[in-house]
Amino acid sequence: MHIPLRMCVACRQMRPQNELIRVVRDNKTGEIRLDTEKKLMGRGAYLCKSAECMTKAKKKNVLARHFSCAVPEEIYTHAEKLIDE
Repeated sequence: MHIPLRMCVACRQMRPQNELIRVVRDNKTGEIRLDTEKKLMGRGAYLCKSAECMTKAKKKNVLARHFSCAVPEEIYTHAEKLIDE
């Protein structure tokens, strides 16, 4: 069985897709959202479900650079809540 691997934009480690949090920028509206179902259309970025990666992504503004636009603070807040689950 094939398990898709994706790279975390913060730590650059390859991990199975189901172990990562997907963040998406909608191509039409430019809206940034968390994609918990991993089915939304648009440019995606993946983050590990770890506090270290979330801190690094916030500190280095990784998502904003990846999407070439500002990322709302609540995206990080909602993603941090997914770490605890």
